Amino acid sequence: METRFARTADGVTIGYQVLGRGPALVWMPSLSNVTAQWRIPALRAAYEALARECTLVLYDGRGTGASSREIDLSDLGVEAHLRDLTAVLDATGLRRATLLGYYHSVATAIAYAAAEPRRVERLILYGGAARMDEAMQPAQTRALLSLVDQDWSLFADAAATAWLGWDGTESGRWTAEAFRTATTPAIAKAWFSAARDIDVTPLLPKIEAPTLVLHRQGTQQIPADVFRRLTGAIPGARLVELPGSTPTLFVEDPAADLSLVTGFVTDGRISRTTVTGALTRREHEVLHRLAAGDSNAEIGDKLGIAVHTVERHLANIYRKLGVRGRTAAVAYALRGV
Repeated sequence: METRFARTADGVTIGYQVLGRGPALVWMPSLSNVTAQWRIPALRAAYEALARECTLVLYDGRGTGASSREIDLSDLGVEAHLRDLTAVLDATGLRRATLLGYYHSVATAIAYAAAEPRRVERLILYGGAARMDEAMQPAQTRALLSLVDQDWSLFADAAATAWLGWDGTESGRWTAEAFRTATTPAIAKAWFSAARDIDVTPLLPKIEAPTLVLHRQGTQQIPADVFRRLTGAIPGARLVELPGSTPTLFVEDPAADLSLVTGFVTDGRISRTTVTGALTRREHEVLHRLAAGDSNAEIGDKLGIAVHTVERHLANIYRKLGVRGRTAAVAYALRGV
């Protein structure tokens, strides 16, 4: 895949790739090395599948991958990352695009959508937060970041396993290599240090683009409440809590993830199969009884659970389906869920 280069307003060279055709999707980077990521089977398959439905744009942020490593380490806040994104959008000639903010780039995607609403078609946010320190609080993440200074190679191996769920297979080795070659320990330390101070929370109410927030995390990773608060602060945003515990997209259930993302990018559709797949077995049973017209007490009697437990399940169902109450949930179920 050919790597092209864009120049930011402050003179930094940014490496980027464009493939496919159709509505534009810009997959924004965290600590990336796009060229090396193509060697990872799951990511290569995801890139190729997305490109069959979209014009996919991939790029490395300043200091990482194919982009310039000669950067100002004191200038790695949101404004710097916005310059990278702007340079790539301008170089590709894209007037409008859907932004996929991924981990570190979630805050940048939020900031750009708030500042440039005419250029953002839709917004997909995964793995990060408006206040980036929230995404870096889990003990597992703090332990990993402590390795950046101590042992860069060990950090890469641990991150490949803990963050992306891959083990010692070929995929795991290529993933660790992508981390290892993404940047230098000094740049990585500066990236993560700057991230702790990033907070774009005041910009959330200004977002006009249809927004989809995705969550899939294990118990030791970012709490679901972080993504629920993020969703609640963005006008009209939808949250989909994906089943599974591997904290990435296109790996644990790639077909469902791809259907969800491409459906949203191409026409704003959110796959019902994916959304309802996030319901637990008991929540499916409660939704079925709800659609049959049962009251909360009747649902409790038929399922052998207390009424307050029914109410808790209903609250979870409403949140996961992105509906506001009983009537909307029934309508959702009757449309064939």
